[in-house]
Amino acid sequence: MKIIVTDPSLAAHRELFEASVPPGSTVSWFDGPGAVDEADLAGTEVIVGSKISAELAAKAPRLTLIHAAGAGTDGIQAGARRAGVTVCNTFHHEGSIAEHIVSATVALRRNTIAQDTALRASTWLSPVYDASIPQPRTLRGSVVTFLGFGHIGQATWQLLRAFGMEGIAITRTGSADAAAYGLRRAGRLDELEGALAESDLLVVSIPLTGDTEGLIQGHHLEALGAAGILANVARGAVVQERALYDALSGGVIAGAALDVWYHAPDGSGHGAPSTLPFHELENVIMTPHSSGVTEETFRERARDIASNIGRLQRGEALENIVSAS
Repeated sequence: MKIIVTDPSLAAHRELFEASVPPGSTVSWFDGPGAVDEADLAGTEVIVGSKISAELAAKAPRLTLIHAAGAGTDGIQAGARRAGVTVCNTFHHEGSIAEHIVSATVALRRNTIAQDTALRASTWLSPVYDASIPQPRTLRGSVVTFLGFGHIGQATWQLLRAFGMEGIAITRTGSADAAAYGLRRAGRLDELEGALAESDLLVVSIPLTGDTEGLIQGHHLEALGAAGILANVARGAVVQERALYDALSGGVIAGAALDVWYHAPDGSGHGAPSTLPFHELENVIMTPHSSGVTEETFRERARDIASNIGRLQRGEALENIVSAS
């Protein structure tokens, strides 16, 4: 079986991946889909990568499986999902993202970054030395609302619950089992604003769709309140860009941990994430869509993808099918 890997994030686990694919397979590695030419694609049956154009797929007439190297498949063009080609994805990022959300939330609540910056300039930014600085609250007794309660929401809840928080799950169907997960309650999207009025933290992990684009508006942030923190690990566009900036710069909410943005970088990883100056705000932790990028995530993805390729060779049902051939 001929396999091409165009996602460089898997390269760190090359040895594991090649040892896990079916015996006799040949695996070719590329820094991205742009590095693949037509000769490389001759005889290729599997492409592993999350950005696959229709033109690239068309040059591989024997292609039967496109396997994304992550959960998102929006970079696999509709034309690449032709008859005879199955598209699958993989996860394993939820634990890493949950860890990121918790650490960023604690850092924002404790004002850790500002304290670090101040102490480097010999200022002890603490209520002990400045009575105008309020003593920070721990997470115990606070309430988190999850907008989306899939793999990421559930993994994050396991950690936050251990800190003594209470939880509310808001989903499109409202079908989360509150009792089974130990949540305060669960509800649908039309109950979001009411949930936020009770909450100290909003975790956004709902997929970006026509129904969820721009879902979080100014009135939702006002409901979250001046002590509230927003953590977005879904897609930037779920939260209205201007409303979020205004809420952060105007003190409508206390802070935000933003791992997803409104503009993508160029191929070399450069480019402003927004037209608005989020980088000038001291109450924002900015990360480059990296919350799930850990050794653990991609090691397990390498195993997962290799296992699915084995199923393909044996004629068994594939797992995590996004669109079937």
